[in-house]
Amino acid sequence: MATATYDLLVVGAGVMGTFHAYHARRAGLKVALIEQHKHPQSASTRNFGQVVPSGMNAKWQTIGRRSLALYKDLQQKVDLSLQPNGSVYIASNAEEESLIEELAARNQTADYPSHLLTKAECLERWPVLHPKYCKAGLFFPEEISLDARVAVHRVIGYMVEQMGLDYFPTCQIQQVEMAGDDVRLFSSDGRAFAGVQAVICSGSEFQNLFPELFRESDLVATKLQMLRTEPQPSQPILGNILTGRTIRRYESFTECPSYAAIKAREPEMGFAKQYGVHILLTQAPDGTVVLGDSHEYADAKDKDDLGYELDNTINRFMMDEAMKIFQLQNWRIQSAWCGIYSQCKTRDLFQETIDGRLHIVTGIGGKGMTGSPGFAEQHIEQLFAEVLEKQE
Repeated sequence: MATATYDLLVVGAGVMGTFHAYHARRAGLKVALIEQHKHPQSASTRNFGQVVPSGMNAKWQTIGRRSLALYKDLQQKVDLSLQPNGSVYIASNAEEESLIEELAARNQTADYPSHLLTKAECLERWPVLHPKYCKAGLFFPEEISLDARVAVHRVIGYMVEQMGLDYFPTCQIQQVEMAGDDVRLFSSDGRAFAGVQAVICSGSEFQNLFPELFRESDLVATKLQMLRTEPQPSQPILGNILTGRTIRRYESFTECPSYAAIKAREPEMGFAKQYGVHILLTQAPDGTVVLGDSHEYADAKDKDDLGYELDNTINRFMMDEAMKIFQLQNWRIQSAWCGIYSQCKTRDLFQETIDGRLHIVTGIGGKGMTGSPGFAEQHIEQLFAEVLEKQE
């Protein structure tokens, strides 16, 4: 079988791989996007779809803000299910109020729009909130939500139909070779691809191609459980709602002056801490409400220890906690699922380059939907700097 030749080969059609392909095609490069499944089905399709630079540290907030602009631009060309209704962090006590006030001050320095809201203002905008829980809020008007079940599929479809992307689903890459000036990839069904550069964005699954590198890495597999209610179209809920446990967890708040002292006063044990539970809510365009989530961890080489079953004890705890915060009209659960993503113990992203042409990019953790589009743009500019400079 003849070998197809490209400027860029991308393995893995989650949001990270898809946006590498997107930026390369925008630059006029010939690109192949290769996905082992019929459709992407891992972490990029199993999350809240919240695009929230507000939760990131200073470095990644800048990248996430660029992602916001990219998603909004794409929405003008294809329906990504984008909802531009912002995000709000709801404080439930004085400590959490202090943190949102401190973050609001940091946002002014960073020139990232955010607005402190009183309890009354929060309840007026989000009547779904329980008055006993809500004390104040911090609102980010520029942030968005996407329906993760469809967003990345629609980006891929747009690239195939309108941008000339070569997309190869159901294509399992099982061998990599360096041949002269090319990277060569070979699939289990006998297909061969050659590229000037190749980017592997297949999450923790890159272990199949580079098992030794995978075993020696500091990657951690993270298992999340999430819930989706039945549709409730008569109760519209605007934007992303993040709560007190999230305020105590997200990176942006760790940079606030009082964070360390507040965390030091938290109990060392407890179910929520053991399973990393923090309660978030987003309503999809079909009226369903996504709730969650939990976090269980294992070294990437021990990922199978996390299992594939859902722990109903965790789901019940998340439901009980959510009922203290929200007043949904309908608490009947339509579906429950788990997802697994990878993150690093000591780095904010796992990047390794082999022979200058093969680039492994994974371990972005829970910031994938928010960080990947902006990061992929930067990475493509680095990989093809000479080519892009000649185009100018």
